Amino acid sequence: MSPGKRASNSEAAAPMAAGARLESMRRRVRLSRVAVLTAIAAGPIALCVAVASTPTTVQAATPNKPTAVRTAAAAADPSGYAQLFLGAWLRSSAGDETSAQARLAQSMAPGVDLPTPGSDAHPAPQSVTAVRSAQRGGDAWSVTVAAQYADGSVRYYAVPVVADGAGASFTVTGAPGVVAGPAHASVPKSPYGETVPEGGLSSAVGEFLAAYLTGAGEVDRYLAPGVTLTRVSPAPYTAVTVQQVSATEEAAAAKKVPADGTTVHVLASVEARDATGRWPLAYELTLKARSGRWEVAALQSGTAQDRGAR
Repeated sequence: MSPGKRASNSEAAAPMAAGARLESMRRRVRLSRVAVLTAIAAGPIALCVAVASTPTTVQAATPNKPTAVRTAAAAADPSGYAQLFLGAWLRSSAGDETSAQARLAQSMAPGVDLPTPGSDAHPAPQSVTAVRSAQRGGDAWSVTVAAQYADGSVRYYAVPVVADGAGASFTVTGAPGVVAGPAHASVPKSPYGETVPEGGLSSAVGEFLAAYLTGAGEVDRYLAPGVTLTRVSPAPYTAVTVQQVSATEEAAAAKKVPADGTTVHVLASVEARDATGRWPLAYELTLKARSGRWEVAALQSGTAQDRGAR
């Protein structure tokens, strides 16, 4: 066969091959439709088998990420609002409803009557402080507020308040009532049971607190490596004297400085002096031993809790 005839036959065969492939695809589609219709006619079980034979892609469900929840109670605590109201209410009078304190009290507690103090009544309180709040249920709260007077007496009031869930709005719902003050809580046993004698540890504590409170010397020289602590500025005292040092660990009472890395927790009672007098103060410190000396690793605030068995 000549080259020209072969080329002509190839050109003619290409459309025929393409048409054959297209017809084959159409035939498969028709057969698939027939299979599905047959399965439907045969019943649900056959249909499930037909569907199961079809490849499917399954995407795993993404687990829900934990969401931080902020309780409405924490946001809505109306202690400050009750404190502000009681201060204005105690400093107002029904005989002078146009005063600034009376207008403030009435705006915070619509419908609540103002007091009518007599000539021998307590003067206005020196300070008013919220000491306790309790949620009664829903949006209702009861806030206990203490009023302290110049003669040293204290009177406690319960103020009823409603607050929206977001803490964006408050209203005093009734007149305050005089109540008993909070009871005294029992004091737990101090965890600082070891008395630290005069020596390296008590000296380190005294020198550090002197630098911290009086500005005498650099604070950094008494700190463990990596610890940063800024001294009080301006320095409030002119002298600091250690009265007693107690610790939670027996190692703090040893005559010699223990091995490097030994950590002790101490409570230092000190006497600070300034131009106006002397002031008893207390500090909780963590110290670590290094190279034969004690270094301050932390200055805590608040009351230490018992750290359990040691």
